[in-house]
Amino acid sequence: MEFVLQLQKQSHFTSYIDNSAINSGNSFRVASPASDVASELADIDWDNLGFGFMPTDYMYSMKCSQGENFSKGELQRFGNIELSPSAGILNYGQGLFEGLKAYRKHDGNILLFRPEENATRLKMGAERMCMPSPSVEQFVEAVKATVLANERWIPPPGKGSLYIRPLLMGSGAVLGLAPAPEYTFLIYVSPVGNYFKEGLAPINLVIETEMHRATPGGTGGVKTIGNYAAVLKAQSAAKAKGYSDVLYLDCVQKKYLEEVSSCNVFIVKGNLIVTPAIKGTILPGITRKSIIDVAISQGFQVEERQVSVDELLDADEVFCTGTAVVVSPVGSITHQGRRVTYGNDGVGLVSQQLYSALTSLQMGLSEDKMGWIVELK
Repeated sequence: MEFVLQLQKQSHFTSYIDNSAINSGNSFRVASPASDVASELADIDWDNLGFGFMPTDYMYSMKCSQGENFSKGELQRFGNIELSPSAGILNYGQGLFEGLKAYRKHDGNILLFRPEENATRLKMGAERMCMPSPSVEQFVEAVKATVLANERWIPPPGKGSLYIRPLLMGSGAVLGLAPAPEYTFLIYVSPVGNYFKEGLAPINLVIETEMHRATPGGTGGVKTIGNYAAVLKAQSAAKAKGYSDVLYLDCVQKKYLEEVSSCNVFIVKGNLIVTPAIKGTILPGITRKSIIDVAISQGFQVEERQVSVDELLDADEVFCTGTAVVVSPVGSITHQGRRVTYGNDGVGLVSQQLYSALTSLQMGLSEDKMGWIVELK
């Protein structure tokens, strides 16, 4: 096994790299000295942290050729990457991304939430997009290393989180329509606050009836980059009218809910919580999956099935889930000019309850009975 370690400072980080690389049996290289990376927090305004990109210290990179397996990865200084104009990701959109977060506890420990789920989803998406992918173990170890290398950018407890963005892309040059000959797995991070400027306050959605996010048989069920470019036009138009985001319908009957631009959607009626079933056009969100388990553990009845617009407009509460938003209550939904409000524009009791339960788990404030938390320090 080849193993090169050039990081001499931050003994906890050095120890972690040694142990994880040796125990996993993976080749792992750390490039560029980190002697100038201080252990104290970065000098930014943590109280006014929004959801935007902020350059940090290190990123992780690993490459492999088509038909081979990923084997060597390295941490390197964060910066621009070089791609051929004929790279598969630039010409044919052969790329996937993931999103997860790291949280800082009051005792100094750093927590990840279900990273193996992101790794598994990336593998599923890579198969659909004809790409090789890192193993679950490689993915998780790379995430851990990247987080610890950028530890000073993790917000103080209660001030936000470190958003982690893994990318898998066809980086090799290809002219004819075909899978790229080379692939790059890349991870970068950025400290973030709330995704919606409202925070845990009701957002206002509009139902889109003309444009669609995904089609049966397409890639709506995997986290490919093209899925998100497709929502920009409708989302931009909605925001220009004062809405927070767009809720999409199925493209066949145009009456069943799919998802919001980057979130899954749930409706509440009494003790029943319902969310659209995963059938290839809806992303299998990890927060979605977690909220279902948390809701069941708290005594709610949960159903995954088709949800009509009529059922949505008759709900007691509506909320969205996603890595970025966690749980976001919906204050109103507008459909064909008709605006329906929920809970007098306040945060619904169920939304608040589930948000509190999940974020307490993610931040290490409550006991992890689900076995979802990975502790780094």
